[in-house]
Amino acid sequence: MSDQLSKYLFADRTVRAQTIMLEDAWRAVQASHDYPPLITSLLGELVAASALLSANLKFDGSLVLQLQGDGDVRLIVVECKANLDLRATVKLREGCQLPETGTLQSLLNSSGNGRFTVVLDPPRKQPGQQPYQGVVPLVGDTVAEALEHYMAASEQLQTRLWLAADGQHSAGLLLQQLPRDGGNVRPEVAQAAADEDDTWTRALHLAGTLKRDELLQTPSATLVHRLFWQEDLIAFDPQSVRFHCPCSREKVADVLRLLGEPEVQDILAERDHVEVKCDYCGENYTFDSVDCAEIFASDAPVAVRHQSQNTH
Repeated sequence: MSDQLSKYLFADRTVRAQTIMLEDAWRAVQASHDYPPLITSLLGELVAASALLSANLKFDGSLVLQLQGDGDVRLIVVECKANLDLRATVKLREGCQLPETGTLQSLLNSSGNGRFTVVLDPPRKQPGQQPYQGVVPLVGDTVAEALEHYMAASEQLQTRLWLAADGQHSAGLLLQQLPRDGGNVRPEVAQAAADEDDTWTRALHLAGTLKRDELLQTPSATLVHRLFWQEDLIAFDPQSVRFHCPCSREKVADVLRLLGEPEVQDILAERDHVEVKCDYCGENYTFDSVDCAEIFASDAPVAVRHQSQNTH
């Protein structure tokens, strides 16, 4: 089945394998945008990676992956929640002429100032539940290389990713060497460590044969069997992945409230209304002068007086 993430453990429980194949969710991400093929590929790879990484977090919140740079692609953002609801967007530099081919570096990091940011955002802002943010330089020519560098630098976890995307599918394979207990150098422990390294090396060798087209066109269960048919794997129940954007008229009203009444009044003076379009789902929200007066008259949620112009 598509739009599912599948998890496996190698028999000695030292290596984790995960696969993802998205169709409907990936098409929904693109539905309100017209990305060129090069951007579609980059964004789709980051979308697949966000779900693969989110599935391993013991965290009831959102994982946000952000690639930011000074090239033609200014910003790529993917948000994936603990239940694998996700959304994503791309910001291109105004007036840019995208080439037909390029790498992560040429598109985002033309002057070497690009950075990769990972944010763990808790569901409620409570004492002791502050968001975590990790930032590393943008290293590597692909999304997979950038993420592998982050995991090695910030999480100290050996992680390998195979990612691919086109207009129809977003797919990925993750291998991760699980941490071992340290501090014991008895011979039997040393042998166990050597066995763990052997499992990791073998898994990498087998996955290294994977081709992009194979990843995009092969159902996850078939792919895992084809790569690891000689391995004894422990399989877990697959998890569903879907596109979901939680934007709402009330949330946009809160943003306008934070923007401030003078700024909003300036916009009204120019256009007679304030229009806000969600970068993720394309939903349009329009506020006239009466709506805006309601926003600043009270901190209570703004009543929905107009239907948005688009539907999900």
